[in-house]
Amino acid sequence: MATLIRIGNSQGIRIPKAVIEQARLADKQLEFKIIDDGLLIQPVKKNREGWKEQFDKALQSREPSESDQEWLDAPLADEEDWEW
Repeated sequence: MATLIRIGNSQGIRIPKAVIEQARLADKQLEFKIIDDGLLIQPVKKNREGWKEQFDKALQSREPSESDQEWLDAPLADEEDWEW
């Protein structure tokens, strides 16, 4: 359980060490979001953090179109065009 405490003219929240460790919040910047039933505290996500999971989720959400499949099946390089 967390407790509100007075800090000057404001209030702060004291979060138990076990909760910080379990939520992996130590040494991270936090953001606060007001939700229907209260307050959500979570680490600030870096721009690229989680991009692979989001990309994979988007790919799984629909079947690739014919043009998508052509790109996915295309060779990365055509060895005939290479000059050594």
